[in-house]
Amino acid sequence: MNAETGQTQPGASVPRGPVRRWLTARPADVVDIFVYVVVLNFAIEYLPEVISEGFTLSLLTAILLKVALEAVLLLKSVVMARWKAATTTRAKVVSGLALWVVAAGSKLVVLELVALVFGDAVSLGGFVPVTLLIVALLASRAAVRRLLADPVTLGTH
Repeated sequence: MNAETGQTQPGASVPRGPVRRWLTARPADVVDIFVYVVVLNFAIEYLPEVISEGFTLSLLTAILLKVALEAVLLLKSVVMARWKAATTTRAKVVSGLALWVVAAGSKLVVLELVALVFGDAVSLGGFVPVTLLIVALLASRAAVRRLLADPVTLGTH
């Protein structure tokens, strides 16, 4: 980049910031956020319990949900690995209870996190609406990832 003109020289590489590097390194996460925005806005339109005061807030909520759900999925995989590795009945029961706590508790954590970050500007309803929303988010994400991974569906051979 030319310091005087502020323009990039032909053939020169443009330095990328951390956000740009993350976006180019993880395109599936970017697609997930777009899917989450669409599903969240459908929920806002059709479920009276789910409220957002504007599109920008729904986009920020989708990003927050992406981060929270990734953390929950990571925690769930750790608990599942412990459950599968358990050799005693007691260890299986403890791991099963831990899995239930992660599954149920994650919904409550998401509700509190949204309330903490956005206050009254965003509401995901209660336990049942947020559970339905999370199931819809994860199912939609899986469907879009499957669609994009299948070259026949995309029309390329």
